Amino acid sequence: MNVFETNFQDIPLIRRGKVRDVYDLGECLLFVATDRISAFDVIMNEPIPGKGIILNKISEFWFNNTKHIIDNHFISSNIEDYPDICKKYRQVLDGRSMIVKKCTPLPVECIVRGYIAGSGWKEYQKSQTICGIPLPSGLKEFEKLPEPIFTPSTKADAGHDENISPEKAKQILGEIVFDLIEKASIELYKFAANYLDQRGIILADTKFEFGTIDGKIILIDEALTPDSSRFWLKANYAAGVPQTNFDKQILRDWLESTGWDKQPPPPELPPEIIRGTLEKYQMALEMITK
Repeated sequence: MNVFETNFQDIPLIRRGKVRDVYDLGECLLFVATDRISAFDVIMNEPIPGKGIILNKISEFWFNNTKHIIDNHFISSNIEDYPDICKKYRQVLDGRSMIVKKCTPLPVECIVRGYIAGSGWKEYQKSQTICGIPLPSGLKEFEKLPEPIFTPSTKADAGHDENISPEKAKQILGEIVFDLIEKASIELYKFAANYLDQRGIILADTKFEFGTIDGKIILIDEALTPDSSRFWLKANYAAGVPQTNFDKQILRDWLESTGWDKQPPPPELPPEIIRGTLEKYQMALEMITK
C-alpha cells in the first residue's frame, strides 16, 4: 500500500512534516512515515512507493542501538502496543509508524559533516569555510575532513532550512544546551560512521534533531536514514569524483539537471527516477540492518 498522506479523523493531527504525519495520542505521539519525498526542502508530487516503511525500519534500528550515547523518543512500532483508537488503521500503520514520547523540539537542526559535499562544498569554494568554520585549503569535493564538524541549521516545516554558524546556534539555544547537543551529535555520527564503514557504507554527513522532556535532552524525529544522511558506497569511493549514493542524491541530481528554481511546484518525476530512488533506499536498508 502506497501512502502519500494520512487522514485519521478521530485522532488529532498535530502537523504534517515533509515526510511524517504526526498525531496526538494524549500521553504520546503517533508518527506515520509516508511515502512523500522532499528535495531542496520542497515536497515532490509523486510518492516513492514503500519508502516510509524503509525509513521507519532504519530509524527504529538506530533508536534501539544508540541509547548508550543519548536516550530517544522511541516507544514502540508494534501496533499491539498502540492505543485502541489506532488499531482500526492497522493496514495503514503497520510497518510505517511508531509511537513516541512527547517532548519540546529544539529549534535547531544538528548536522554533522565528515566529508565535504553539497552546500558545504559550495560554501567552501567561496570562503574556505562551512557554516563559518575555517577548513584547510586545497580540499577536493567529497574529500574526508580532518575531523567531523558540527554545522547547525534553522528548522523549517515549509521552505528552506538555512545553515547558521555555531555562534548563532549558541545564541538561540544557550551555551549549555548547544554544548550538549554538539557533543551528542558528533558521538552519534562517529558511532554510526564506524558501524556503517564495516558494512561498506561511508556516512558523509547526517542530520539529527533533539527535544526536551522533563528537562532532559533526547534524540527525536528520525535517525540516520537516507532522507537525513548522505550514504556513499565505500568500495567506489574517491575524493574529487561523483560518489555512488544510497540516498536521494539521484533525485537531487535529476532535479538540478532540469533547471528547476527549487521553488514549488516541483517538476513531475519520471518513473525511472522514482524507481531508482526506491532501489537506493532498499539497498541502504539491507546494508544497514543485515
